[in-house]
Amino acid sequence: MTTYLKEWAIDPFDIVWKNFFDGHSNYNTLQQKINYPVDIYETENGLCFELAVVGLDREDLEILVEGDTLRVTHDGKQDQERTYIAKGIARRSFDLAWKVASKFELSKLNAKLEKGLLIVDIPYSESKAPKKISIK
Repeated sequence: MTTYLKEWAIDPFDIVWKNFFDGHSNYNTLQQKINYPVDIYETENGLCFELAVVGLDREDLEILVEGDTLRVTHDGKQDQERTYIAKGIARRSFDLAWKVASKFELSKLNAKLEKGLLIVDIPYSESKAPKKISIK
């Protein structure tokens, strides 16, 4: 009986590997990302990204399209001249990227900065836009 248990004993590496993909694990590296406040939703015209970028100007942000990837970056350089008494505003850098489905036309995206939100609208590709079919 002991031989049987040794053959089927779980290797510690197997536990770490399992925990790597387990969402409730203490060892989960896939879920340990810096979360940035963003809403992504589909509209009747396409896809919309809303990123909270309070305190940033247009010049502080960069939007890149790389193939089917939308990337939004900010280089959060800290002000070295200030001596902070309290520092509660996160002015950190970020580099966010999303793969966008081919039914959206990334080359025709529109971006605007409004009330502390960066709003990126990506229209449907004309050939892949949803079409309403009437029943005869």
